[in-house]
Formats: sequence, structure tokens, C-alpha cells
Amino acid sequence: MQKYVSGNVGTRSDCSVSYSPHDNPLDVTILSKVISMYGDRMEELTKKVLNDLHIQTGSIVVDDLGALPFVLQARIESAVKMATPQLKYTSLPEIKQKFQYKSDRNRFRRSRLYLPGNQSKLMLNAGIHEPDAVILDLEDSVSPSEKSSARLIVRNALRVLDFFGAEKMVRINQGDLGILDLEQIIPENVHLILIPKIESADQLLWFEKSISQISERVGRKEPVYLMPILESAKGILNAYEIASASNNNVALAIGLEDYTADIGTTRSLEGTESFFARSMIVNAARACGLQPIDTVFSDVSDTDGLIASVKEAKALGFDGKGCIHPRQIKPLHDAFAPSETEISKAQKIVIAFDDAESKGLGVVSLGSKMIDPPVVKRALHTIEMAISIGLLSANWKNKLTE
Repeated sequence: MQKYVSGNVGTRSDCSVSYSPHDNPLDVTILSKVISMYGDRMEELTKKVLNDLHIQTGSIVVDDLGALPFVLQARIESAVKMATPQLKYTSLPEIKQKFQYKSDRNRFRRSRLYLPGNQSKLMLNAGIHEPDAVILDLEDSVSPSEKSSARLIVRNALRVLDFFGAEKMVRINQGDLGILDLEQIIPENVHLILIPKIESADQLLWFEKSISQISERVGRKEPVYLMPILESAKGILNAYEIASASNNNVALAIGLEDYTADIGTTRSLEGTESFFARSMIVNAARACGLQPIDTVFSDVSDTDGLIASVKEAKALGFDGKGCIHPRQIKPLHDAFAPSETEISKAQKIVIAFDDAESKGLGVVSLGSKMIDPPVVKRALHTIEMAISIGLLSANWKNKLTE
């Protein structure tokens, strides 16, 4: 009798589910150290999922090590669909409306915390660390054998988990696997899709077309923002074409591990080998009104190195970086914070803009210099960030005129 297994035996805060299809009446077995307390609930949930999936025969074994209900649901559905790939039914956890907040294309994206899509234990308290965004990752951090179950875990997590206001991002897989990911997550309240290894506008638009079709089919009205990740020489040379390809683009990111491998070198702390590529990202993003986002800093234990890397990224024009551990978030936010000089300059620009508006002038000037709209927008962004992190009072204008 063939078994179809989702999950890894012995993984804490998870479960392993095996399903063996046959023609006999449904047989459910629950294995758990807390079976005396939660066994009935787990069996009830297991039968509910199987009923949702219209499964009435076969044997299913749940080997539990503390999995939350939304994970158990995903694991069961995944195991069953391995056995019956054409099954169209799903089993969704009840959506928690209080966690279904919206995002905004211009919000801060200084930090985005990567979370493997098959490790729910890392998702549960991710928002407590106050990243600007969480990335539920379905690509590099998930092994091929776990891809199908990870997309269901991520789908369910988007319905039920509290990320404390962080923007909810998902990094999908490449090619057809990425389309399967989109089918599951677009109907949920995902805010932004990271599309890896983009090398051309056509490649990006292929994904965007699928997103549009899925959104229309499920009645989604909220926009799905996009962050293409450029990770090859070809992608870097096509940076502007990619950045300008979609109105749903809000940021442009770089992945240096794959990029340096593609150009035949290794990544260094100094970053000289990637200076051209990172500058291309910044210029293409700024030319299209997008946020340029730098790569991750991979040494979790090197805080000084992280701070130096962030300061370099900020000097190059980047607005944010990726994080692979919560301990990187605060140093990253502190290093991206505007300086006193930057805040003072932004205040002067905003005051000059307000003064010009009040006089009905179409031109804004500061001293002898003309100020373009993008400069004003950047100044407003700096002021907003300074207020949000307590470096500036919300009524700073009144204080300046007192």
C-alpha cells in the first residue's frame, strides 16, 4: 500500500501526515505526546479536512509534535493531493478578519524578514520584532519535496496569523511552480509578491498576467504589489526595462549570491565585485519611482559588519535590505534612520513646498535652487520616517515657528 507523506517526523511545532489511499472506509490514527489533552480536537479537525476534500476512504496517520491547526490542515491537504493530484477541493481555516489589514505602495521597506514557508514556528512571533515586512519564502529556503505543502502552509498563514502590521510578502518559485504558488496565495491577503531571478520585462509580465487573471477570477480588488529580484548579469543589464514594465512594481531588489556566481566571482565584504550591479538597481529604481532594496547580510553574528553594510547601502541610495534573523532588524532600522542633517534639509524643503503651495506658485525653490517634485517627495518620506521612529515630533512645523 503506497503512502504519501507531508512533513518531517520529529520536527517540533510541526507534524507528519501520511495518507494511504484504498477502498476501505476511512481510518484515522493520531499519534501525539499530548493526545490526552488534544487528541479529540486533532481527530475532529482531521476528519473535517478530509470531509472538505471529499475523502471518505483510505488510511491517514497524523504524527504530531505541536503543530498548530492551520499547519495540520495544510499537511493533511498536501498528503491527500499527493495521492490525488487532480483533486480540486480545498480545506481552508476560518479567516481572521482582524489580521487582514492593507498595505501601501509607498510604505517603509527598510527591513524584510525571510521566513521559510514550511517552518511555521518561525512565523508565529515574527511580527513582534517589528520588521517592515515579513517574507514567507517558497523558493530557495524550501526543499523540492516540501514545495507543495509549503504553499498550503503559507496560504493558511496568510489567513490566520498576526504579523503585527508588517507588510505580508511571499517569494514565489520560478516558472510554472511560481504560478502554482500564485494560485494559492493571491486569493488571500498577500500584499506583495517577490519574483526571483527576473531577467526581462516579458518574464515579469508573464507573472503579472497570471496574477491579474487569478485576481479577476477570485474577485480580488486590492492591488498585488511586485518586487522583482535581479540575480544575474542579464537581469542587471535589463534593470530599467524590468523596473518600468509594470505599474504594480513598488521596489526593485538584488540577490548577490546568484549574481556573483553568474559573473564568475565570489561575494566579498567590500562589495567591489557588485558595485556596478547595485548602482544599476538604484538608478533603475529611482528612474521609475521605485524603492531600491539591497541584498541580505548573511553573517548573523556580525552586527558591526551589518551596520557597515547598511551604511554603505544607504550611501549608494538603497532604501532597505533583507534580513535572515530577527536580531538584524533593529540595527538595520537604526542605520537606515535619517541623520540630523538629512532631517534638517528635509524640513527646509517641506516648508518651502508648503509656502509655495500657499501662494499658489507652481515652482518650489529653496534659496537659489529649484526643487523638483521627486525631491519634495523624498523629503516628505524622510520626515515621515523621522516621526515614525521618534526623531521628530509630529507637530514639528509648529515648533519651528514658535
